[in-house]
Amino acid sequence: MTDSEIEITADLVRELLQEQHPDLAGLAIREVEGGWGNQMWRLGDELAVRMPRMEGASDLLRKECRWLPVLAPRLPLPVPTPVRIGEPSAHFPRPWSVMTWVRGKPLDYTSISRGDHAADTLAGFLRALHVEAPAEAPASSDRGGHPKECTGGFEEFLHAIAPGGFSADVRDVWDDAVAAPEWEGTPVWLHGDLHPANVVVSDGTLSGVIDFDAMFAGDPAWDLAAAWLLLPAGASSRFFKVYEHADEAMIRRARGLAAMKSLFLILMGQNGEQGLLGGKPTWGPAGRAALDRVLAA
Repeated sequence: MTDSEIEITADLVRELLQEQHPDLAGLAIREVEGGWGNQMWRLGDELAVRMPRMEGASDLLRKECRWLPVLAPRLPLPVPTPVRIGEPSAHFPRPWSVMTWVRGKPLDYTSISRGDHAADTLAGFLRALHVEAPAEAPASSDRGGHPKECTGGFEEFLHAIAPGGFSADVRDVWDDAVAAPEWEGTPVWLHGDLHPANVVVSDGTLSGVIDFDAMFAGDPAWDLAAAWLLLPAGASSRFFKVYEHADEAMIRRARGLAAMKSLFLILMGQNGEQGLLGGKPTWGPAGRAALDRVLAA
């Protein structure tokens, strides 16, 4: 089903809770802005209900509920952890979840003012996350490979946003990433989708990481792109110094992936400005700022 075929309302959320988790049904329910594959509802002060909007999101939700309890205890920042799982029913045909609420404001709605602190925090978080993943860890069908395997997506995003004057510079960054040696290490745990809408900020610095449904095992460069996607200008050098484990080839791959992800954010912002389904107006400015940082690196 598509986004438009199921209307997810507060009444529906309440009905599902009463049906499957009645002890939570009396808590206040408030819609949360944002989300793409899932729609979020605040549940009381400490919880959130996560409702898959589209086909495919259900499998990602189950993956998140399976592996987040394994990862969360060793991570130095708050992350959402599953409290309950709702099963498909006559009222809603997909699984859904109740997660802990991570306090803070998504970065696409605010900014980081304490750059050094945020760089240290992000590096510490990724050091803790990037450990060898077990053989049964999930893989990804659309991300995780060497940049050369993603050239089609890069070209699509580049042409779609009509970037004009910076296209040659962006292509140089991408070509350098494609030419970088491949990751030959053991696959490590990755968040997989670190961008401004998937982290939260409090007191001018990173205070939590959310939306782990893309998590997989693979090349750390996919997460290290966050050095440019999330941190303010000039903070990436400090980040890589604190992270410690990134060699030159990994940084080159990460910078190219950051360029591609920036283009995607710009495209989603452009779609939002045009009122297209799934568009995110706040992602455009975040993507352009990130691309400026990539090109200045």
